[in-house]
Amino acid sequence: MRSTLTPDSAPPGADRLARLQGALVGAELDALLVTALPNIRYLSGFSGSNALLLVPAVGEATLWTDFRYATQVKTEVRGGVRAVIEAHSLWSALLATLREPGAGARRIGFETEHLSHRDAHRFLDEARDAASEWRPTTHLVEALREVKDAEELARIRTAVAIAETALERTLPTIRVGQTELEVAGRLEFELRRAGSEGFPFECIVAAGDRTALPHARPTSRAIGAGEFLLIDFGAVHAGYCSDLTRTVVMGPPSDRQRAIHDLVREALGSASAGVRAGMRGWDADAIARDYIARGGYGEAFGHSLGHGIGLEVHEAPRLSSTADAPLPVGAVVTIEPGIYLEGWGGVRIEDDVVLHPDGPELLSRFPRELVSL
Repeated sequence: MRSTLTPDSAPPGADRLARLQGALVGAELDALLVTALPNIRYLSGFSGSNALLLVPAVGEATLWTDFRYATQVKTEVRGGVRAVIEAHSLWSALLATLREPGAGARRIGFETEHLSHRDAHRFLDEARDAASEWRPTTHLVEALREVKDAEELARIRTAVAIAETALERTLPTIRVGQTELEVAGRLEFELRRAGSEGFPFECIVAAGDRTALPHARPTSRAIGAGEFLLIDFGAVHAGYCSDLTRTVVMGPPSDRQRAIHDLVREALGSASAGVRAGMRGWDADAIARDYIARGGYGEAFGHSLGHGIGLEVHEAPRLSSTADAPLPVGAVVTIEPGIYLEGWGGVRIEDDVVLHPDGPELLSRFPRELVSL
């Protein structure tokens, strides 16, 4: 049994489908099968965990999902999308629709980066006995997602504010002798209390020499007096992410701790003020990288400067030494330089920035200065 639902309202953002349809015409495609859940949410508003979305170059898109979301689609799915509740296989329903007389979709794109080998063969096998031609595509929807509209930017602003509130509440509770896991647990509690829907990634809490691990996972290691404590975390609001990092010290800092923290903080300040829409990703990266290199720690900054954030915590555009694509107006990116010294420790400080036509705007306002707890 199958039922078709009409959404009660059309939230902002329906123009996203129109922009994608324009891209499909340019790519000489009759339709695009969207399987990546963040892309499905971006285009349709649907936030469930099981869906397929077929977007034709002309006309109404169709979203298939299952009975669990029969009520949810009524409030989430925006105008221009027909929602179908499928009792059995979503894939069978999709292929049956394409076989219908007059379906009109001969050249159909699929998201090669987001499809398993098994699922790809569902329609590649079908194509052998049908008139349809399936073509791999990359970055069609992601290119649209790089530029945030007013609704998206408002959601990211709120996600940043939630994260900063959680950190402000957590820092005064941290004591020498607590474990990294205890701090992570308190931070996660405060994120939820401040309104975060979840965690865009596993919170990074690292102490002492473990701050030299850029993606350290919290452990039962106790935090010692005089040690650095690195906290990298984010919040989620209405599906949109924030991503912040601060490095604090447990007591008065040593001269070396202060000097390295100052170097990272100044590199962050230069990059977040100097990044511009239209600048290539590697030029943005070079602002902070060159600053740290002049300070004598170039080899200790081994990761990229930043990345886009939105429905995913890591999305386009990229700010790295290998990224030659220009940064678009309306992108929201992280700026996160760091210095990591094995056996001693490390410092990373991270803020979120939106690229306006007239320059960058800092979304995160939490102090960058070295905090002593």
